Amino acid sequence: MTSEPKPQHLGANGEDVPDAHYVRTGDHSFRTTVYTQGAWSPLEQHMAASSGLMVHEIERNHPREDVIPVRLSYDILGFIPGGDIEVHTRVLRPGKTIELLEATMSAGGRDCIRLSMWRLKTSDTQDVAGGEIRPLPPVKECPPVDMTETWAGGFIATLEAHLAREPRPGSAAGWLRIKHQVVEGEESSHTARFVSAIDTANGIAPRVEPGKWAFPNVDLSIHLIREPVSEWVGLDTNVEIGPGGVGLTHSELFDENGPIGRVAQALTVRRMGD
Repeated sequence: MTSEPKPQHLGANGEDVPDAHYVRTGDHSFRTTVYTQGAWSPLEQHMAASSGLMVHEIERNHPREDVIPVRLSYDILGFIPGGDIEVHTRVLRPGKTIELLEATMSAGGRDCIRLSMWRLKTSDTQDVAGGEIRPLPPVKECPPVDMTETWAGGFIATLEAHLAREPRPGSAAGWLRIKHQVVEGEESSHTARFVSAIDTANGIAPRVEPGKWAFPNVDLSIHLIREPVSEWVGLDTNVEIGPGGVGLTHSELFDENGPIGRVAQALTVRRMGD
């Protein structure tokens, strides 16, 4: 008889845990903490925490103050294990005004997430700035909500969440904020911390009951029109599920200054036990 494998996150087995999602162990290597623990399995990382780390590493390895990220496209290549991981980055398409960068997370010699990020040079477009998306109510006007009533996992348990609209199956709006550093002892940008909460969009408006159905996303696509000014992430989310086991979560994205972009996640939908 074999025993169940133990979670490899720091803090999951009772040891002291730092106030961060990750602990750096080398130039490109990290150890996860229990605060990255995923909602579908205690052995995995939550994609939200992973995505923030990958932005942190691009900004650390390829700093530029004259560009902003405008599209962050993550492909989830398989199970994202907790424990010892590596993140490597590179510039795919250098340029003075437009550049494309890549970050890859791996564990045990296997790639598990790949990020492709376009960054564009900033310019003054204040006189034509605007759009048609209605802002969410301010955080202070929204009641707090406990996401652990629906979801398990160390990452979800540490989120601060507020409800912006009464939810119904497949539709919800709210504000989220991570409580911990991205990497222990390292300052992270608002963008890295902001991105660290976005993947939770798929969990705030479930169209089907999580205990009876699984609907993990296989990707995460974020488009931004500016850099976030705060760590609060506003999401106005809707979910559609097709008849053949595929779904889509899509969200309008906000910070405390108003609309900032959009998010989409492709879902693989299956009945638990299938």
